[in-house]
Amino acid sequence: MLNLRMTGTFLLKRILIVMMLVMCVQLLYAQQDSSSQAANCVQKDITDLLKKNKNKNKPRKNSSLILFPVISSNPSTGFAFGAAGQYTWYSKTPTNERLSAVSANVLYTTKGQTLLFAKNNIYALKNKLFLSGDWRLYFFSENTYGLGTNAPEGAIANNIFGLNGWETSDDSLTQPLRFNYIKFHQTASYEVADNLFAGIGVHLDRYYEIKDERLDTANNYYTSHYGYSITNGFNPKKYSSAGLSANLVYDSRDNMVNAYKGYFFNANFRYNQQWMGSTKSSTVTWLEYRSFHSLSKTNPRHVLAFWGIGNFVTGGEVPYLNLPALGYDQRGRSGRGYAAGRFRGESLIYLESEYRFPISPCGGILGGVIFLNGTTTTNKASDVKLFDYIRAGYGAGIRIMVDKSTRTNLGIDLGIGQHATGIYLNASETF
Repeated sequence: MLNLRMTGTFLLKRILIVMMLVMCVQLLYAQQDSSSQAANCVQKDITDLLKKNKNKNKPRKNSSLILFPVISSNPSTGFAFGAAGQYTWYSKTPTNERLSAVSANVLYTTKGQTLLFAKNNIYALKNKLFLSGDWRLYFFSENTYGLGTNAPEGAIANNIFGLNGWETSDDSLTQPLRFNYIKFHQTASYEVADNLFAGIGVHLDRYYEIKDERLDTANNYYTSHYGYSITNGFNPKKYSSAGLSANLVYDSRDNMVNAYKGYFFNANFRYNQQWMGSTKSSTVTWLEYRSFHSLSKTNPRHVLAFWGIGNFVTGGEVPYLNLPALGYDQRGRSGRGYAAGRFRGESLIYLESEYRFPISPCGGILGGVIFLNGTTTTNKASDVKLFDYIRAGYGAGIRIMVDKSTRTNLGIDLGIGQHATGIYLNASETF
């Protein structure tokens, strides 16, 4: 039985209708476009605007570096400031060309917290080797709500506002956790067939000095984190997951930063073992799918994109903060409209569709997106299963082409969820 609140059902129907209308319009546009004699659009970026096209025939750059400041505020961290950067480059062989990307962020908050993280998606050895990593060092806080898509029990009264996945307002039903976090995830996969890679990975997640701020055992107030930890044999003050993984990756995208066409699939089967440092042994499966479909031959920025994630604890138990959760993908982009970690459970399924389109005339700098997403998670203790509850998010955004050689956009999105709203600032697309 699918249980959706009336507001969520009404919203979902409206958004689906809008998406269907947009798709119909774009299909008609694509049919007209295919028979058009118009010349292909030549993409411009901010550099062209500033230089007023003085050098129209300049060769394409093979690399790009983007740096920008980061400023935010939320109840857990206070005022945060720092910098973010992304470096992208092309690696070429006689038969193919692939784009690699490395990004990093450094943040410091007025409450003395530090966040360091770096991501890598690199093609090496003549594009035969694919490296993918997620490294983090956090002295951090996060609001949690319990397990299951229906959590917490009781109504969220306020419209929680967020910036880049961090909540900037608080609610009485949140269960804030303070903790230190070390994450090292790195996989290496070798090409075994056209666009198909297989390999192994190393994974470490260590949480320590965990402070459960709402926990009050003296007055019999037990948080979800404490209850789950005690029930499943974890020390609520510290725990770890560590193990190896087997990976399968298929990537036919024409550009990993901003794809106009192609497919991406990633299957990661992780084995956490006590002898490697895990508090308890477990197995976790990660499945991810993305596809990109161009709707125009003259202007490829008309794209219909789809994203799906399945994250499942398939054996044993994992610590509370390591459970599948919204916003826990490599780049922390899933769930626009909600804060990271808002929905959590032993299993999670996430689906998103996005329509990307140009706003400026042919080859212009400005573009836009509209998107719709849905999340469902489980709670075994309360017998909440996948699809018993679904929480939808939707929104729109602006794209500014800052580097046409790598198709890097600066993105500004507004996401709206149930009792939640968020603004998201990113270099590159959400997925």
